[in-house]
Amino acid sequence: MQDENPDLSAWTPRPAPNLDAAEGRFVRVESFDPQRHEAALFAGLGGESAAALWRFIPIGPFYEASALSGTLASFKESGNWRPMTISSKEDDAAVGTASFMRLRPEHGSAEIGAVVLSHALQATRAATEAMYLMAAHLFDDLGYRRYEWKCNNANDASKRAAVRLGFQFEGVFRNDMIVKGGSRDTAWFSMTDADWPRVRAGFDAWLAPDNFDDAGRQRRSLASCRGGVG
Repeated sequence: MQDENPDLSAWTPRPAPNLDAAEGRFVRVESFDPQRHEAALFAGLGGESAAALWRFIPIGPFYEASALSGTLASFKESGNWRPMTISSKEDDAAVGTASFMRLRPEHGSAEIGAVVLSHALQATRAATEAMYLMAAHLFDDLGYRRYEWKCNNANDASKRAAVRLGFQFEGVFRNDMIVKGGSRDTAWFSMTDADWPRVRAGFDAWLAPDNFDDAGRQRRSLASCRGGVG
């Protein structure tokens, strides 16, 4: 059980996320580079066919490669967003993006946000592995205390994804933002350093080759691999 009032008198600020590149079995997650990733990322996330992917994201959709690349580059330059490119190791295609956001190194806290996965990446082992690699960087490499997931409360798919990945629901901020001409209630989820060992073990068990049959179907769900239900 987590100490509700731990002694943090010796706490020191953690480094900001600095994940240049991390590789799993299926994906490579690396810092967004406009020169290397612009065309490939737009191929997976840009244009009319991908417009729906941006419905609940405060930015996008994008109909020109330079617009997508320029937006991510500007956030990267701001210092409080660290956009990452998710690429398939099978064919080196850029298949998604996610960002470390709301960086508070002094508190050991960061958010994963602006998660946009191409149709090819959604509901795959590669997508789960990408989320695992980013969480592992914060908790294992940098010693963070808190990892946040926030989304539009109307985005049921994002809320399901947060719970599946091991984040815990914390509540809803009503009338939190005005986004794309509408009012957004924001659902908050989090994962802490006390949660991480169990969550990490669940990821390891779920991603293991023997958890999938010859057709690629999971034998145990991610929740059950964590010791939960589902």
